[in-house]
Amino acid sequence: MTGTLLNTIVVILAGIAGALIGNRLPAKIRETGMHGIGLTTLLIGLQMALGARNLLVVLGSLVVGGAVGEILGIETGLERLGRWVENRLAERSPAAASGERKRGTFARAFVTASLVFCVGPMAITGAIQDGLTGNYDTLAVKSLLDGITGLAFASTMGIGVAFSSGVVLVYQGALTLAAAWLRDLLTEAVRAEMVATGGLLIVGIGLNLLNLMRIRVSNLLPALLLAPLVTGLLANLAP
Repeated sequence: MTGTLLNTIVVILAGIAGALIGNRLPAKIRETGMHGIGLTTLLIGLQMALGARNLLVVLGSLVVGGAVGEILGIETGLERLGRWVENRLAERSPAAASGERKRGTFARAFVTASLVFCVGPMAITGAIQDGLTGNYDTLAVKSLLDGITGLAFASTMGIGVAFSSGVVLVYQGALTLAAAWLRDLLTEAVRAEMVATGGLLIVGIGLNLLNLMRIRVSNLLPALLLAPLVTGLLANLAP
């Protein structure tokens, strides 16, 4: 839970700081900081991916999982959900009364930030990695990302961003505890392929952060389920 607790604290501090400083954070500083985070994300993903023991399992999981994700339209669905929530809240925010405007802005900030912080692949892979191995490097990088994003959101939408930390704590914490609970049921080989597959997804996130290419990482998330299933199946079929 170390990574999730760190992430929660960063979101709280970023939300408060962003609400206080407003638009004073220079765009160049945010851009350079994002580049540094993107490079670090690539490094973490590569370190995880290099632990693969069976590249065919990882490749097959990504190809088949990606096809499943594309058919289900996971990334498109998440984007539509985010736009729908934002539009619904935006419709309520320009109310006549000042108190209603504040409540609408707070709700919009809270829901929007919660979606951004929790629906991404890094939240899922990082929480699972923390639960399976105790390594929270991915969530540490995500914390930096959420800190920058939280500053930007809170500078325009207000203190509601800080309260999204509760959603981060519950959501990522549940994933971490579930992964830790299942750890004893998973063999070392199964964990290795699952972590390696998640590492390649994180590499994809890093490439997206650096604007080098557009990878629909969310559509590859089913690979995280396929990798341990295929590895376990092959182990049972082996003589």
